[in-house]
Amino acid sequence: MRPPPPADWPFAEHSRIVACAPHRWHVQQFGTGPDVVLLHGAGAATHSWRGLAPLLAPHVRLTLLDLPGHGFTQVGSRNRFGLAETSADITSLLSSLGVVPKAIIGHSAGAAIALRLSLDAGRILPVVSINGAFQMFGGIAGVVFPLMAKALAINPLTVPLFTAGASRARTRRMLDGTGSVLDDHGIDLYHRLISDRDHVSGALSMMAQWSLDRLVRDAAHLDAPVLLLAGDRDRTVPPKISREMAARLTHGTLIHETDLGHLMHEEAPQIVAERCLSFLSIQGADPA
Repeated sequence: MRPPPPADWPFAEHSRIVACAPHRWHVQQFGTGPDVVLLHGAGAATHSWRGLAPLLAPHVRLTLLDLPGHGFTQVGSRNRFGLAETSADITSLLSSLGVVPKAIIGHSAGAAIALRLSLDAGRILPVVSINGAFQMFGGIAGVVFPLMAKALAINPLTVPLFTAGASRARTRRMLDGTGSVLDDHGIDLYHRLISDRDHVSGALSMMAQWSLDRLVRDAAHLDAPVLLLAGDRDRTVPPKISREMAARLTHGTLIHETDLGHLMHEEAPQIVAERCLSFLSIQGADPA
C-alpha cells in the first residue's frame, strides 16, 4: 500500500487517501466558494499546483487529486489508465466526495481529461486548458510510442533501471526540455517523483493506454465554454495543438502566453491565476 505524502509535500495538511473503486486516491481539498477541480498532467502530481492553488483558494473550493498511478494514488486496476476509464473513475470519485464542480482546470493530459469530463457531464461544465495535450504523436511515432510505453510498462526491469539512474541533473534537463524554468524547489519535487518506481510505472502505463481519437471527434459537440492557454515556448505540446482544438470547439477561446513554456502554471502562477479567475468570473463560477 502506498504511503501518504510526507509532511513537507505541498498542501500535505490537506491530504487524505480516499478509497473509491478501483483506486485509492490521494486527494487534497481547501479553499472557499464554488467547487473547482484541478487535474495535473502525465508524470506530475498535485505538487504542480503549489503556486496556482493558493491564488485560487480565496475564490473557489479546490479539489486536487493525483491521477491513477501518479504521486500518492495507488492503482487498483492496471487496465483503467485510458482516457475514458480515467474520466469515468474520476467522476465516481467526485461523486463519492459530494463534489459537483462548477469548472475544471487541467494541465496537459489533465486538460484532455477535463474535456472528456465536460463532454460526459450532461450539463454545462466550463474548462480551462493549460497547454492541453489533445493530440498524439504524428506519423510513425504515433504508432511506435504507445507500443514502446506498453513494453516498458510491463518490463519489470525498466522502472528500476530508470529510477536508479534518476539524478538531479537529469531531472533538471528533462524539465528544461519543457520550455519552462522552475525554481530549485520545483525541480526537487519532480526529482522525488521521478525517483519513485510506482510513479514512473503509473506514468508509463498511462501513456501505453492513452488514446485521443474519440475526444477529438467529440470536441465539436461540446457546448461548454473552454479557455485554452498556450505557452509559445512550450516544447512538449506545441501551441498549434491548442490552436487546432480551439478551432474545433464551439465556445473555445485561445490565449497565447508568449514567454511561457509547458509548465506555465508553475513558472508564472500569477499570470495563470488572473486568466483563470477572469474566466471563472464570466462563467459564474467565481462569486468574488
